[in-house]
Amino acid sequence: MKTLEITQAPSLAATFFRAVGTGSKRPGAIAKLPEVTLVLPKVVLDASHIAQYAALCGFKKADGVPLIYPQMLTFPLVTHYISSPDCPWPALGTVHLANAITQHQPLQAGDTVRVELQTGDVFAHEKGQVFDLKLRILRGDDLVWTATQTLLRVGVKPASGAPYAGQIELDAPLSCQAEFVAAANLGRRYGAVSGDRNPIHLTALTAKLFGFKRAIAHGMWTSARATACLLPAQALQQAELNVEFKTPLFLPGKATLWTQRATHGALFEVRDGKGQKPHLRGQLRF
Repeated sequence: MKTLEITQAPSLAATFFRAVGTGSKRPGAIAKLPEVTLVLPKVVLDASHIAQYAALCGFKKADGVPLIYPQMLTFPLVTHYISSPDCPWPALGTVHLANAITQHQPLQAGDTVRVELQTGDVFAHEKGQVFDLKLRILRGDDLVWTATQTLLRVGVKPASGAPYAGQIELDAPLSCQAEFVAAANLGRRYGAVSGDRNPIHLTALTAKLFGFKRAIAHGMWTSARATACLLPAQALQQAELNVEFKTPLFLPGKATLWTQRATHGALFEVRDGKGQKPHLRGQLRF
């Protein structure tokens, strides 16, 4: 197992050029990812940054740490891995397919944590090959937050591994319970907070360079915006959130939230303004 400590997050320019530089990679399907662990040994949760994120995503309490926020802390490790020689595929053309989060204990502003990334499993997919990145956050010796970020490498054929299958089943009708607007500048605003300034999110011009008719919303913003509508008013000790990304939400755009609520969670979809095309599907448990 290769382990690498990252003591300083790379600059935006360095990340961009490293990502572009991976374009020369041309591997086919792989049976297994090389075992790699990346570590940010000391990260302090910043109250002002948490508040900016909470406001942008619609969370009502800016003094707590929203369920999805800790994924912001993993972003430097994810970009480092995808842009490194250890990742077998180019960074461009790698798509965020699904995300599964578990909060084991609540976090607070001012906490000092250790952030880890470890390579996971690979799967076959009709559009290429899927791979998992395992994410962990520890406060001292306590595991407080974990996630699996599932990515699709488009165009890898013939893909090897067990067939990838979505985990969220909608077994009952959903009802429309909210709608929200994704402004034209949302990608730039969320990129400034998250660090994810992928050109497909920033402007129509930069998105067109990568085959999109307009800029698209970050999937993790859409997930957070929906979750903000579904969480109870009281702070949660433990929670789980699984989402699967379906189709892009173009900017500017209007989305609708369709849900089936239960006492301790909800099934939900974020759909287009007409309630027909799903942008993401999710399940929340708390």
